[in-house]
Amino acid sequence: MNVIVIVADSLRYDHLGCSGNEWIKTPNLDRFAEEGTVFERAYSEGLPTLPTRTAMFTGRFTFPFRGWGPLRPEDIVLAEVLWDKGYKTALITDTYHMHKPKMCYERGFDYVEFIRGQENDPYVQDKSIKVDVDAVYKSDGKDTKIRAQMEQYLRNIAHWKTDEDHFVAQVTKAGLRWLERQEKRDRLFLWLDCFDPHEPWDPPEEFWRPYDPDYQGRHITQPIPGISEDYLTEEEERHIRALYAGEVTLVDKWVGIFLHKLRELGLWENTLIIFTTDHGEPLGRGESGHGIIRKARPWPYEELVHIPFILRHPQGAGASKRVDGLVETCDMMPTILDFLGVPFPPRMHGKSILPLLTGEAESIRDWAYSGFYLRAWSIRDKEWSFILWLPEIPAVKQAMPGTLGAISCTLVGTLETPESPELYHIASDPYEQSNLIDKEPARAARMELELRRFVSSLI
Repeated sequence: MNVIVIVADSLRYDHLGCSGNEWIKTPNLDRFAEEGTVFERAYSEGLPTLPTRTAMFTGRFTFPFRGWGPLRPEDIVLAEVLWDKGYKTALITDTYHMHKPKMCYERGFDYVEFIRGQENDPYVQDKSIKVDVDAVYKSDGKDTKIRAQMEQYLRNIAHWKTDEDHFVAQVTKAGLRWLERQEKRDRLFLWLDCFDPHEPWDPPEEFWRPYDPDYQGRHITQPIPGISEDYLTEEEERHIRALYAGEVTLVDKWVGIFLHKLRELGLWENTLIIFTTDHGEPLGRGESGHGIIRKARPWPYEELVHIPFILRHPQGAGASKRVDGLVETCDMMPTILDFLGVPFPPRMHGKSILPLLTGEAESIRDWAYSGFYLRAWSIRDKEWSFILWLPEIPAVKQAMPGTLGAISCTLVGTLETPESPELYHIASDPYEQSNLIDKEPARAARMELELRRFVSSLI
């Protein structure tokens, strides 16, 4: 048996047809969902990019203990466990942050291929290549970092001509090449990690135009993270959402091509396939993102922590099933080990979700927990969510400037958080717009106690 994991970075749960979206075209993932099991209440536990992958690779919760940073020597990681059991392993990705010095996310993989050029990856150094930053960038009067990042990015992609040149296409084609080279197509483990639909949101026009057919303005493909109201017009914000939707459809196309080729390679009937993401994406005002664009605040609201998670079992177990049991990113490793019959290493926090798929269990946990290291914790069940904002810790902040609140370049300098806890009835308010903390103080207190007890129980 084989396992293939496909991660599409920054993909909102509510932007797939199989999750109920009626305006974004995702036919390939919708078809895949019909053959697999859709986990409707999947959550990312620690945010953003690297903490999530740490949870996936180790099966452990991260948000109370560690933020943005490398895999550690004491971590027992999924690829190493499978390598030790005779599986051939591969990591193929364009996720730039996994490739930065000292991060070590390639540990345990026999084959590693990093597709270069995302974000401000210093890939193309030819300064004679002229790029038009102003065509895709809007200043807020204070930023220099995003503009410089866009200049590098545009230089990296200056040779692109069609959607086949885009990063998601490069990653999926590289994954297929690796699979085609395998003489024995058994006992394979492939982790295909696509940075799209992460910004810059620059899909070809045929992908975004159906979502904003009359737009004639500037394409702000990498908006400056922060409060959108004072920075973007409503028209610009709407267009950014169309660009993001176009990115989602672009990802759907190339994931669909990859999945179709798996059938031709004879891998469809002996491979567990998982499609998921690391987190969602705030997209501005209203239900789209609590008034912020991009991950500019460590705010673990639904648009950021609720994620798609689709699993297809090669023997058809759970086909066309929708599961509303709570699952988390740290369940990835135990699920894969359970499927392959590999013993669990010690100290994993996650649980296999296969019993939910087969019907042996209706739930594996009562609560889902999420957070940003040293910034915010949250707890939720199927009806309620509670967010606890953590106090500033200046001494820790000074000692560990690179780890706070899942720090990435997106969050530096914009770490403001509210002070009072928040409570939402997500059964009737799925985008957490109406804070009920004053109306339900007893419920909030119970949830906070459960959250603190859970964190204290982790080892």
